[in-house]
Amino acid sequence: MRGSVWVTPQGGEAVRLESGDVAVLCGGAPYVIADDPTTQPDMVIRAGGRCTNMQGEELAAPRASGADTGHIAGPDSTLLLSGLYTVDTGVPGRLLAALPPLAVVEASTGACPFTSSTFEVFAREEPGQQVLLDRALDLMLITALRAWFTRPTAQVPTWYVAYSDPVTGPALRLLQADPAHPWTLPALAAKTGVSRANLARRFTALVGQPPMTYLQERRLALAADLLREPDTTLATVAARVGFSGAFALSAAFKRRHGISPNEYRAREAGAET
Repeated sequence: MRGSVWVTPQGGEAVRLESGDVAVLCGGAPYVIADDPTTQPDMVIRAGGRCTNMQGEELAAPRASGADTGHIAGPDSTLLLSGLYTVDTGVPGRLLAALPPLAVVEASTGACPFTSSTFEVFAREEPGQQVLLDRALDLMLITALRAWFTRPTAQVPTWYVAYSDPVTGPALRLLQADPAHPWTLPALAAKTGVSRANLARRFTALVGQPPMTYLQERRLALAADLLREPDTTLATVAARVGFSGAFALSAAFKRRHGISPNEYRAREAGAET
């Protein structure tokens, strides 16, 4: 948002970030942000936003409080907006596979949709602040990824191209908008206005799997997310993602993940505690 920093991913080269640049780090490996690549870190941000010194002693977490960004730091200091996405299952794995450990999108691409003055609104501790921060992070990530994949030298994955393909794109949007619908290949082809053979061939070439296989994977990914909600029954999850019942979901889920939905739910609940 202001100033400049160096970011050094674990095992990688240090990269300088200027005001307006966006850095996307993938894989969950540690990284260092400092004023210079040779500066040794003096604070560690751990799981849950906990801050410690290098010896593991707890420190007060820095917070963005107050309407004036000058309240957070001096006018000549560096100000960053950062956030974390936790992705462990489902379709996002394709995105992670297509990205390097550190992707830097420069300010000249217009990938950062915010200014320091906009950040002042986010910094106000008022009702709805967390929603603003979450949506701001979503917008920043999507804008940065679009800029990354549309660089002149970008190696664009075929599944990214699929969304703008006249055959595969409409089919993808239908499956994503209503995964619980009882889709069949003929019904999907009729909706997209192409033959079954053409849809299957084009979809598989760009997405990497046939339409019905993609739909099954998406349903299971959505089911995994819903299973993290402790009060949602297996039958409810099955109905919401498009399986005929709890038994059908359980069988498909175990084939995909190697454990039953209930075992998965118990494991996730233990990880959160």
